[in-house]
Amino acid sequence: GGLGIEVAMEDGFVKVVSPIEDTPAYIAGLKSGDLIIKLDDVAVKGLALNDAVKRMRGKPNSQITLTVVRKGETKPLVFTLTRAVIKIQSVKSKMLEPDYAYIRVTQFQEHTGEVLAKTIEGMYAENKTALKGLILDLRNDPGGLLNGAVAVSAAFLPKNSLVVYTDGRTEDAKMKLTANGEHYLRGPGREDYLKNLPAGIKKVPMVVLVNGGSASASEIVAGALQDHKRAIIMGTQTFGKGSVQTILPLGNNTAIKLTTARYYTPNGRSIQAKGITPDIVVEDATVTGAEVALKLREADLTRHLSNGEEADPASKKLEIEIIPAKPTPAPTAPGTTPKEPTPTPLPETKLEPGEIVSKNDYQVNQAVNLLKGLQVLSLKN
Repeated sequence: GGLGIEVAMEDGFVKVVSPIEDTPAYIAGLKSGDLIIKLDDVAVKGLALNDAVKRMRGKPNSQITLTVVRKGETKPLVFTLTRAVIKIQSVKSKMLEPDYAYIRVTQFQEHTGEVLAKTIEGMYAENKTALKGLILDLRNDPGGLLNGAVAVSAAFLPKNSLVVYTDGRTEDAKMKLTANGEHYLRGPGREDYLKNLPAGIKKVPMVVLVNGGSASASEIVAGALQDHKRAIIMGTQTFGKGSVQTILPLGNNTAIKLTTARYYTPNGRSIQAKGITPDIVVEDATVTGAEVALKLREADLTRHLSNGEEADPASKKLEIEIIPAKPTPAPTAPGTTPKEPTPTPLPETKLEPGEIVSKNDYQVNQAVNLLKGLQVLSLKN
């Protein structure tokens, strides 16, 4: 059993890259960027990442207590989680309103492309007319299988479009993957599950939502759709996990993991450490009050692999954004005490059980508004 979180090591501590939806970690309320400092009564400082992961795993229904430090919290938070067999529904969907569809990919798995194809076909059948807009939500998607990322990209791109390529020190580390069945179908003789997609899916206006929890395969999809100008990328900077790793067995149950190549978007941008920059930056608007937003990305991790474009990777500092506590008060008459403005709490976007997307999700609502605006412009033209 496990907890359902993607983690990375930073300065000897374990950082949460992304909690996977519908898992114990997600349900308990762990968030991207949380710093795990204790596992039960064992301090994480000094543990290797693999050792920390082993401690988080265990028999299903057994419990573990995580102590975490979170941005904006003055004291550590304690979570008691019950381990479970992690079963992930990789594709979720909903018609937000007539003609506007929402699809979320929570993780890229073996059959994600196939499930996505069936989902799209079903949404077109449900809507009965061509879609006017589609939101592809990759927020907090930690990645997964490369062929899943190629398949998802291929669903929206013209056939044979370049999706991603790798470059490394050796020839076998170099490859190009395109929107072609041979690059996303596993095994010979398999039928191409994308061939029956509605033709309109290649041209429907799209917004792809990303954030700091979008990593690896998510960044490949976002980068491909952005470079081909197939979709508008909205949200915040992605994690920046774009390296290819090879595991070499050494015997006696030991192995060495080598980074052998980097992933590049079709236009030649290295994903590693930099990530994907949104076309439109829209912060998660659930924050209230004064808060220091520590945005953990691959580039913030100690000894991270640079993207090959940094002049001095060692000089990179942890990105800190100060979010103002409150608006500037209006001028008051002399001799009077200015009245403190009362902050208006923004609605939480925590999903209710069985809910696909929250009606209070600010970024989703902004994406819908953008798609409707594009529709109006297209009618005028």
